[in-house]
Amino acid sequence: MTLLETLQEAVIESLSSLYKQDFTVKDFQVGQTKPEFDGDYTVVLFSLIKKLKKSSEITGNELGEHIIKNYPSVFNKYNIIKGFLNITVTDKYLFDLLQKKYNDKCFGKKEMNGKKIMVEYSSPNTNKPLHLGHLRNNFIGWSIAEISKANGYEVIKSCIVNDRGIHICKSMLAWQLFANGATPETTQTKGDHFVGDYYVKFNDEYKKQVEELTASGKTKEEAEKQAPLMKATQQMLLDWENNDPEVKSLWKKMNTWVYDGFEKTYQRIGSDFDKMYYESETYLQGKDFVQEGLEKGILYKKADGSVWIDLTENGVDEKLLLRSDGTSVYITSDIGLAKQKYEQYKPEKSIYVIGDEQIYHMKVLRLICKKLGMPFADGIYHLSYGMVELPSGKMKSREGTVVDADDLIDEMTATAKSHTEKLGKV
Repeated sequence: MTLLETLQEAVIESLSSLYKQDFTVKDFQVGQTKPEFDGDYTVVLFSLIKKLKKSSEITGNELGEHIIKNYPSVFNKYNIIKGFLNITVTDKYLFDLLQKKYNDKCFGKKEMNGKKIMVEYSSPNTNKPLHLGHLRNNFIGWSIAEISKANGYEVIKSCIVNDRGIHICKSMLAWQLFANGATPETTQTKGDHFVGDYYVKFNDEYKKQVEELTASGKTKEEAEKQAPLMKATQQMLLDWENNDPEVKSLWKKMNTWVYDGFEKTYQRIGSDFDKMYYESETYLQGKDFVQEGLEKGILYKKADGSVWIDLTENGVDEKLLLRSDGTSVYITSDIGLAKQKYEQYKPEKSIYVIGDEQIYHMKVLRLICKKLGMPFADGIYHLSYGMVELPSGKMKSREGTVVDADDLIDEMTATAKSHTEKLGKV
């Protein structure tokens, strides 16, 4: 029984006892007392005084006295203001009620409804620490997952880690060239911050090389392509794709440093996952549906051998799915991962918590899956939100213009502690 229902029952019992008549909840109104008045709940007396033929003062006093006398553990005082009886709930009752709700692990939760959903959020890159944007994404994704759980859904929290590609190789190359064997342990630096520093270092040195080349007469575009650091990075990426043992060993070592850092931050904010996916394990997926799509006439090949899909009738342009050299693009691997998720967990809905800069990409993903007749297409849902920007503009990790998650948490914790101490609360 709720507190409101307890008061309604007390009013009905008191009225019946005082006036020897039958009453129901339809004979009066009860609501929360307005903030400017003393009390927790208010009984509206107007309909009662018409029935009882008594003034609001007399009716209110008789009813109030009877309630606090017969329900002393629940209500302890009252006041009457122009036809309104304001009742105050005892502190002891409120404390016991809150404690009971706190100890009830099922409070606010519905029974399982037999439906399953997957929520994907966080999606960090292993060349930098988590930043303010990641915090927002984690809080939204984790909250959606927990709210869905409370509403009876079986929820799988997932995260796709972007652990491969040219950006990862930039940090790796910078460490090789400039670290002199330093590690997070030797520098006493958190692993993800340590690797992120070398991502920034790469960009700084790369900009110097580009400036030198442009000064020698190269165009900016030529300089960016011909800079020794960029060429070395591209070669490292090729070596990684060809499973070069030294490159793969370095990649695993530096990713391990980053994962250790990520885990510490996730623990601080209370974020967790049921399933981790890694781009290095999923980026080759998605090619299997290409041949099937070609046979059905949904996809088509161009003269250079690349594979495309025409989405112009859906208000979207043509989309590349397979390059002429047979390598896949992001949308292809995303389709492959979506298929893998469905085959593993069979969720009725797959929620992607991603910023609004990916609205177009997610629209295309859903359209392609639908045209290919994939059973999970209608269940793809993009939960988008606005980008987090600094007063100076968009955050850029390569330039070091980001608000690191750990730094922000430290600052907010220190601020909360300072204010609490000033107020004398500790």
